[in-house]
Amino acid sequence: MSTTFQLETTTSRANPTPRPMKRLTVPKIRTRKTDGVTGEPLVMLTAYTARQAQLLDQHCDILLVGDSLGQVIYGLPSTVPVTLEMMAAHGAAVVRGSYHAVVVVDMPFGSYEASKEQAFESASYLVKQTGAAAVKLEGGAPMAETVAFLNQRGIPVMGHVGLTPQAVNVLGGYAARGRTDAEAETIVGDAKALDDAGAFAIVIEGVVEPIAIEVTRSVACPTIGIGASSQCDGQVLVTEDMLGMFERVPKFVKKYEDIAGIIGNTVASYAEEVRNRSFPSADQTYQPKD
Repeated sequence: MSTTFQLETTTSRANPTPRPMKRLTVPKIRTRKTDGVTGEPLVMLTAYTARQAQLLDQHCDILLVGDSLGQVIYGLPSTVPVTLEMMAAHGAAVVRGSYHAVVVVDMPFGSYEASKEQAFESASYLVKQTGAAAVKLEGGAPMAETVAFLNQRGIPVMGHVGLTPQAVNVLGGYAARGRTDAEAETIVGDAKALDDAGAFAIVIEGVVEPIAIEVTRSVACPTIGIGASSQCDGQVLVTEDMLGMFERVPKFVKKYEDIAGIIGNTVASYAEEVRNRSFPSADQTYQPKD
């Protein structure tokens, strides 16, 4: 048998193996909004593992490796304890499991706030370790200089305004933002500052709907709502929330399935069959050959 291998000439040096789908790019995401209008809303969900990415990829424009993995995967009380190493490991898995969606990795608390130089060091580490296309960071106008700094150095940035979970200790909880005129004005100003700094998209989380609509109309880049408005240019949810993996979820989550119930019932059936010795049966065991 020949051991000679030939290069697949239909692929390129940049993508040396065949792909079932062509991956979207950050510029493609950015240009989905033209003259203030997005024809087809952007679909974004969180992903933390390769298999999850495989299942979500063909349906999503963006897969977000969110620092929500701290709570969803690791059982932490908030996103604050999440580390760069955690984000890098899960980000790499999601990139390996996807072919179509733009993969964005959250920058965890403490990895970018000190200076724009610190932010570049952290962001470049994440991009190199994962192969992701972009990073996401929380904060408004105070982060605009950092967003511009990263963007000018080849790292696309997704912004995040409104309810910013990494600031939970300052905010005092996860209540909706923008209920006062002053807070609403700040949120709109934050989004404009990020847009002007070059953010290719902005997540609007947990704000009263009129403010989400105003932000969406005020910025040139796409907005992605979570607890915001259907009038945003796209939507994102934590995948485990919308699948029904948890009993308690935020008000803005719609449960599309009861995966927790399905898992519970399935495991109960398995446990019963193990205890009554009906599993494994002949179909799941190796028998002597005749």
